[in-house]
Amino acid sequence: MKRLQKQAGFTLIELVVVIVILGILAVTAAPKFVDLTGDANGATLQGVKAAVETATTGVHAKSLIAGNHTTVKGDDPTVTVAGATIEIGSGWHNATLENFNDLLDIQFGAGEQFSNVVEGTSFFIYITGDTAPTVAAPGNCRVQYTESANSNVKPVIDIDVTGCS
Repeated sequence: MKRLQKQAGFTLIELVVVIVILGILAVTAAPKFVDLTGDANGATLQGVKAAVETATTGVHAKSLIAGNHTTVKGDDPTVTVAGATIEIGSGWHNATLENFNDLLDIQFGAGEQFSNVVEGTSFFIYITGDTAPTVAAPGNCRVQYTESANSNVKPVIDIDVTGCS
């Protein structure tokens, strides 16, 4: 006489239920473990750097056309960009909050995404809430514009997106 053996294991329904439960857990728990804020802030700063480079090139072109590209900063040369008066030195825009407010469509300060620091001939743009950069300690997650004293040398526009949070 043949004995029927009882098979042990999971039914197809049980396996599907377990997979569905694991899927729901993964969808709800994954965002808590994968924080993309740092990547988003870094990408945003890349866009800010591109905007600063574009504005810098445009101001220099205006200065060349106006013929005041060799006039030094202390002599108060200016160019007009989109109705705004931009202070320049040696053909490049100065590192001032007024210039950056007029050249970029960015709001700085409390309650805004970006903050700024002006130190000497450097203008820093960084994520609000991060440590404010300085020339001595520029830090991470920032764009830095440093004026040029020579009409033939483009200002330094530096970015560091490591450590963005």
